[in-house]
Amino acid sequence: MMMQDKVVLITGAGRGIGRAMAIMMAQQGAKVVVNDLGAGVGGEETGESPAEEVVATIRAAGGEAVINGDNVASIDGAESMVQAAIDNFGRIDTVVNNAGILRDKIFHKMTPDDWNAVINVHLNGSFNTAHVAGRHFRQQESGSFVFMTSTSGLIGNYGQANYAAAKAGIAALSKSIALDMERYNVRSNCISPFAWSRMIGAIPVNTPEQQARVNKLKEMTPEKIAPMAVYLASDAAKDVTGQIFAVRNNEIFLMSQSRPLRSSHRSEGWSPETISEHAIPALKSSFYPLDRSADVFSWDPV
Repeated sequence: MMMQDKVVLITGAGRGIGRAMAIMMAQQGAKVVVNDLGAGVGGEETGESPAEEVVATIRAAGGEAVINGDNVASIDGAESMVQAAIDNFGRIDTVVNNAGILRDKIFHKMTPDDWNAVINVHLNGSFNTAHVAGRHFRQQESGSFVFMTSTSGLIGNYGQANYAAAKAGIAALSKSIALDMERYNVRSNCISPFAWSRMIGAIPVNTPEQQARVNKLKEMTPEKIAPMAVYLASDAAKDVTGQIFAVRNNEIFLMSQSRPLRSSHRSEGWSPETISEHAIPALKSSFYPLDRSADVFSWDPV
């Protein structure tokens, strides 16, 4: 029971990866605030309340959980969901920022509304819940954040400029929190999940290669992601912070973070001409190609 008596808020926990994490957290002894707005993949209102089924499942197994239907994109919503943890369970120990939407379009067809909607849920939503919970973590001098990033942001994908920018921003946000709140014994880490979900199912499939990739993703269930989230939220991970882990079926990867690769210098300084003639030829062998997540993770899931 690695999460015995811990109080966990999981956003977007009504379906998919969030649901799997909520159920496993409860199985490991956590008291869970199951947040889900009940929105569609693109953020549209549906009138559904998938969190009810998750809470019922947890309670039927003898666990403790409550529903929250607030919107992570609102700071008031974040206040309410953190307060739900305090009101029902007396404290908050972990926030798993999982809520998300997709509005995939090739960049030149992406509208400002497509951009803002995805940024607001993923990046601003992650800030909102972390900002509110962080005040409690600082006072109690303990706590942990688990953020969900993506290889779309860490590596790249077609038609996901909004999603990729948000997910890359989340990785930077997590690292900044890890640095700023280490003095208060607060940890922050990221998971980059590979798993079939409703959001992944909404990605357009236009070629046989894309269909083959989707078929592989269908083999990777959300339940494969949950153990890493439970571990990172637990005291067993007390020395783990500022890291990014990718979870792909039965594989776990520690992802790299940006560091210098090569350098070039001239004692007299640079001009545009000498950059062209000297610096770029010296650095070019280390340039990154325009690869995508599927190019880097090119083998079948284990």
